[in-house]
Amino acid sequence: MRNLLDERLDELAALSYQGVPLRVAVAFAAGALTATLLPWRVCVVWIGFQVLTEAACLLASRRQHLGLRVGAALRLAHLFTYLAVCVCWMVLGGLLWTSGTPQGAVCAMTLWLSVLFFAQSNAFQSPLGFLVGGATPSVGLLAWMPLAPNPLHLPLPPVLGLLVLAFGFGCDAVFRTLAARRKFDEAQDRLRASEAQYRVLADNITDVIALNDLDGRRRYLSPSIATGMGYSVEELFATPNYTFLHPEDAAWVPGEIADMVARGGELTLQYRIVHKAGHTVWVETNFGLIASEQAGGLPQIVSVSRQIDARKAMETELVEARRRAEQAAAAKSEFLANMTHELRTPLNAIIGFSGILRRSRRLVAEDARHAGLIHDASTTLLELVNSVLDFSRLEAGAVEVEARPFDPETPVRAIAELLTEQAHARGLTLTVQTRGRIEPLLGDAARIRQVLLNFLSNAIKFTSQGGVTVTLIQEPADNDCGRMRVEVADTGIGVTQQQIEQLFERFTQADASVSRQYGGTGLGLAICQRIVELMGGTLGASSVPGEGSTFWFELVLPRTDALEEEVEAEPETLDLEAPLRLLVVEDVAVNRELIAALLHPFDVLIETAENGEQAIAKVRDQVFDLVLMDVQMPVMDGLTATRAIRALDLPRLRGLPIIAMTANVLPDQVQKCLDAGMDDHLGKPIETARLLAVLSEWPSRAHAAA
Repeated sequence: MRNLLDERLDELAALSYQGVPLRVAVAFAAGALTATLLPWRVCVVWIGFQVLTEAACLLASRRQHLGLRVGAALRLAHLFTYLAVCVCWMVLGGLLWTSGTPQGAVCAMTLWLSVLFFAQSNAFQSPLGFLVGGATPSVGLLAWMPLAPNPLHLPLPPVLGLLVLAFGFGCDAVFRTLAARRKFDEAQDRLRASEAQYRVLADNITDVIALNDLDGRRRYLSPSIATGMGYSVEELFATPNYTFLHPEDAAWVPGEIADMVARGGELTLQYRIVHKAGHTVWVETNFGLIASEQAGGLPQIVSVSRQIDARKAMETELVEARRRAEQAAAAKSEFLANMTHELRTPLNAIIGFSGILRRSRRLVAEDARHAGLIHDASTTLLELVNSVLDFSRLEAGAVEVEARPFDPETPVRAIAELLTEQAHARGLTLTVQTRGRIEPLLGDAARIRQVLLNFLSNAIKFTSQGGVTVTLIQEPADNDCGRMRVEVADTGIGVTQQQIEQLFERFTQADASVSRQYGGTGLGLAICQRIVELMGGTLGASSVPGEGSTFWFELVLPRTDALEEEVEAEPETLDLEAPLRLLVVEDVAVNRELIAALLHPFDVLIETAENGEQAIAKVRDQVFDLVLMDVQMPVMDGLTATRAIRALDLPRLRGLPIIAMTANVLPDQVQKCLDAGMDDHLGKPIETARLLAVLSEWPSRAHAAA
């Protein structure tokens, strides 16, 4: 409270100091005018005393006028001199009242009311100023008049009454003024508090707030610009907008902002600015339009900018990490492709020759059994390679499901029929049952067969007595879909609930003894889970140790009315109208010998080449009906050789079928073969039926095209 009073007194003193020259001039004018009513010597003395009091008031208020700190003594001195000034004017009024002339009485009343009005106007600065400069002299006047001489014998009651009323009106005006000042002070306090808060935000916020006219003139910049750019607000106001944009960004940022102004709305841009130190700083700015403060004025652009160097650095790190991850994935894929190729190449010979041997009539029973064991073992190894390959492709997202019409009962009964002999060999029953109305669906029947084959194979493998039941359930679902659920229940060894939770993880089986007793890699169920999830379905299992297990999967697939015709199995015979002239391009001798052994029963004339260069020479000099081309070979690979053959300007070679015969079986590898100009793909290990189908199809197709 005291601080507020001191502030008001200092404010009054500062205003009093500014009014001294005017008051002195008015004093001289008043003295000159009253000289016509009073003796001139009295007027001179009054002017002199008034000038002295004004001079004292000037000295007592000078420091407040200059904004310097003052003490209580100086403030009291100013109040005393201020009171003296007002009393002097009251004294002049008293002299005019006692002059004995009507003019003097009128002038006295006018002068007293003027002093009261003057003091009232100062009440806005300080209530104490009104008390000292207005109320005290006025009360003194009202107390003096009944005792003062009254030469004109004027009736005092109406005169004093009017003066009291005037004093009352003045006091009312003062109270209203003080109330207005109080509200003004409260508003000022709120404004100062708001400004202080804004200043704290503006001075400490890291984002840069700016306000610009549409022509680019700056209106406001927050002080944080100095931290972001190194330039002070004053330096930036002295330069045109966009001055410190990075040269590359300066070519497009103004145009984007102009487009935003034309269409309205908001805009967010990321660009670079050049710091005062010379380095580049990345910023992100949100631009928006706001209405002008002036009525009818053009809108203005407000922007909020923040540094994003850390974000950009993180983005760069993420891009680099992604690049390294992609390189690692590519290296993994390349390693997988190479390992698959290296494993499939010897397996091609093992499976091929063991298959020929076990069918040979020249072997005794025991030797034929040994050949069969070799063939079964190599087939198991091929299944392992295929499982690892399938799982890797599923993890990499390189497997896509097809959507073709199929009868849900067909793959179920086909897999059951395929494994019926195996179940009967173990003394088990294999039953298929259906529930609900089985209708055609749209999905990937091949993948469904793969999952069902794994479930059913495991059920037979882990069941020693009893049987296996396959149940197909179909129910209607939303959006004209059908819910297909397949359950495979067995009476085998069963597993615990804790073991079920781990069964669908890769390379995991119920316990270590399972792998030793029953075999397997633990990849089958993990592959099934990913296939079912890829088709948008779910799968699971329930089991009781010693009583059996039930594995199930459920899919929701669109219903359809059309069914594709079943593709007939590929024949294992080769019907030729004329001998087939075949070029086998293969660098591994055992694989060339295997092809010759597989095709020995048929009318096929085989010519061989060990690399791409030899193949080019042979097709240039000889006539062939078909070429089986390996891919990975020394001297020249099969892809390069195929491109070279397709580039030869020989009419007889334009329709020559070139079939890739390779252990590279990944989808992208197959596509590379087709892109190089090959007509089809034959994967290793070679299936006899597939080989015969290719030899039957492509030469006849080439002759028909010719």
